[in-house]
Amino acid sequence: MIFTTFKRITRTGFVNFWRNGFLSFAAIVVITLSLCSFGALIFAGAFGRSLIADVKDKVDVNVYFTLEAPEADILVLKKDVERLMEVSRVEYLSRDQALVQFKAKWQDNALIMRGLDEIGTNPFPASLNVKAKDPGQYASVVNFLENKVPTTADGTPLIEKINYQQNKLVIERLGRIIPAVEQAGFVAGVIFIIVAIIVIWNTIRLVVYTSKDEISVMKLVGASNIYVRGPLVISGIMYGIVSGVITLILMAAFAYWSDTVVLKFAGVQVAVDFELAVNILARYFMQNFGQIFVIIMSAGIVLGGVSSYIAARRYLKV
Repeated sequence: MIFTTFKRITRTGFVNFWRNGFLSFAAIVVITLSLCSFGALIFAGAFGRSLIADVKDKVDVNVYFTLEAPEADILVLKKDVERLMEVSRVEYLSRDQALVQFKAKWQDNALIMRGLDEIGTNPFPASLNVKAKDPGQYASVVNFLENKVPTTADGTPLIEKINYQQNKLVIERLGRIIPAVEQAGFVAGVIFIIVAIIVIWNTIRLVVYTSKDEISVMKLVGASNIYVRGPLVISGIMYGIVSGVITLILMAAFAYWSDTVVLKFAGVQVAVDFELAVNILARYFMQNFGQIFVIIMSAGIVLGGVSSYIAARRYLKV
């Protein structure tokens, strides 16, 4: 009996879906646009996280040592810095490596190379490149180095300069901007969801309104609320499923073609300017397709089904 009722409700829901062709199309368009808004939030979050991660990776502190600083003492200090909880990684650049990098960078500039030959010795100090886990943690790393005051066995200072002061303003601003951007994204997402629910509900209510006379007749002949509301919910679920499929197709196309457009819109001429690989969104979409599929399809089904369920309620009292 239950199976028969469910079968009838489902069949009626399919019939209503195809019978109300224009209204079904309108509902699908509205739900698709709303799901595309969800998709846009997902992509905006992924792209924003990539940019933020890239900017974070570019912010660092360099510790320059005196020319006489023994390499063994520098490596001991490197291990001490690596033990700090705030530090994500420390890279050591020896004097010889610094000289090789400088020559490789300016090898086509004869004037600079000639000046380097005239010096006769390696003028570049060894250095440590320190990257913190969060931009706001660089101050404590620098305080550790300044308070430690590392010296050689004979008391000669190891550190010549720490470039934190030159980067301090950028680091402090970044520490404030990143949380603000994340909070703004969350607020925008909530607003989009609320607006989408309102628009979808009103559209579905219009679809249900066209069936109010049919609902009244069914109620007068003794049809239960489940039998009356069921086909409308099934139709709403179908709206959500079709809208979800369309949205996923549009997201896939956008992810595949959008990177160049998005980078230009953001004022970036070449992706390598931020050391970003091309196809950020395409890679994200492929790697997280299962999760995105569940989110979009579930959102479509819930929005279509629940909106139909609620919208039909006012017409059940006859």
